[in-house]
Amino acid sequence: MNTNLIAGVVTGNAQREGGERRGWFIGDFITPPDDPRSTSDIEVKWGIHAAGDKRSDWTEPATVTTISILISGRFCLQFPDGEIVLSSQGDYVLWLPGVTHSWHAEEASVVLTVRWPSQSS
Repeated sequence: MNTNLIAGVVTGNAQREGGERRGWFIGDFITPPDDPRSTSDIEVKWGIHAAGDKRSDWTEPATVTTISILISGRFCLQFPDGEIVLSSQGDYVLWLPGVTHSWHAEEASVVLTVRWPSQSS
């Protein structure tokens, strides 16, 4: 992260900064708490997945609203009532609190995920 270029502006690299937190690089888990990326309002994740990557178990029911947006590749999100395949750049799926999910990468994929409010990863 770089905060020295322009007053009030932060730059960085989502992939590098999220490396220690499974891709999450904005949220209330960022320390120190005075870091501009530390917020309880939202969390942002840059997810890079090799073809065949998958979450083998279901998540706990969400306590937040979440949106996943496909940057590249082909990515499948599974929900109790069916699955959604993100196949074109910009495809997204949004789910509400109370919904559980799992996922798998049908192709090498990059997915931007945002959830709000921050729930601490």
